[in-house]
Amino acid sequence: MSPSEPIGLPARGAGRWGAWRDRWLAWRDRRIADPAFQRWASAFPLTRPIARRSAGALFDLVAGFVYSQVLLACVRLHLFDLLAEGPLAPQAISLRLALGEAATLRLLDAAVALRLLQRRSDGRYGLGELGAPMVGNRAIEAMVEHHAVLYTDLADPVALLRGERGESDKADGSRTTLAGYWPYAGHDDPSGLPPERVAAYSALMSASQALVAEQVLDAYPLASHTCLLDVGGGEGAFLASAAKRAPSLRLMLFDLPAVADRGRARLASLGLAARARCVGGSFFGDPLPRGADIATLVRVVHDHDDAAALAILRAVHRALPPGGVLLLAEPMAGTPGAESMGDAYFGFYLLAMGRGRPRSAEVLSGMLRAAGFEQVRLLPTRMPLQAGLLYGVTPSA
Repeated sequence: MSPSEPIGLPARGAGRWGAWRDRWLAWRDRRIADPAFQRWASAFPLTRPIARRSAGALFDLVAGFVYSQVLLACVRLHLFDLLAEGPLAPQAISLRLALGEAATLRLLDAAVALRLLQRRSDGRYGLGELGAPMVGNRAIEAMVEHHAVLYTDLADPVALLRGERGESDKADGSRTTLAGYWPYAGHDDPSGLPPERVAAYSALMSASQALVAEQVLDAYPLASHTCLLDVGGGEGAFLASAAKRAPSLRLMLFDLPAVADRGRARLASLGLAARARCVGGSFFGDPLPRGADIATLVRVVHDHDDAAALAILRAVHRALPPGGVLLLAEPMAGTPGAESMGDAYFGFYLLAMGRGRPRSAEVLSGMLRAAGFEQVRLLPTRMPLQAGLLYGVTPSA
């Protein structure tokens, strides 16, 4: 599929197999929708487990928002950090959280049901298998808190899909709450954004960057390179991680001027000022700095529409020397085992943001080739849910 291929068209070459499959699925749908069949399937011993799993999965979709709010309450009350010290009785937890005992028990039991907590001996509660990774994990905590912004826009998903929110519903002129949070998304000249408009989202990206940086750096060691250009590098969190892995690597960051200033300050605070150069500008109006033999685009392309995303890739291609390497890291649609993350989660997140779309590794690979990169391939990462990683090389002279 080319980057510009229309979406929503029938698959090519389906032929007789496709027609047979369509008929089979139509028959299946009629059967599953039949109340009599549902009663039979829930009672028959061989189909009962399947029916129960399907009912449970459907209920989880209905209740998903409630589950997310249980997690948010745990994060805001610092419950996971509290129980990292060891299991506690409900009365002790109630005192530490400044909650009534009945409310505390309601939260604890809900968290147990979601595997965030676990009941321990003597009526105490401790961390569960999903709660333990939350201890001290500021990256995930920041993302959990951030979703309150997204949920505001998803309160009426049909209105969001139809674009029925006014062009200037918000005080800053943005159409949605999320677009206001990411001000560059709807700004004609984002390079002129003042520091106060970029502070919130830059801090979030910096906090959550740890989720991606280790995945990328484990999948592609940087020891053979001399200079890394991180395009859209934010506050320099990815460059800071790369600097630890490759002590002799020179660092360059390119982002909006107000963001690049924040990156310069952060890298200086980490003692990296002598190794780092931060350049402010726009992807679309300013040339990227030259001198790097490897460039990274970490969670940058997916929140741009196709034409803009291709323009960014071409700009990176121009900035790299012959044989230069590009690493493109972001969540990708169609990731095996994480399919809902791509088209469902990021599909609606980017809709609320106002631009961009989730893309598969195949589509992104086509875009890299269209921008002039060769030897394009998908590199395996340990947690593809957090980051897929594409590799491409500029043609040798």
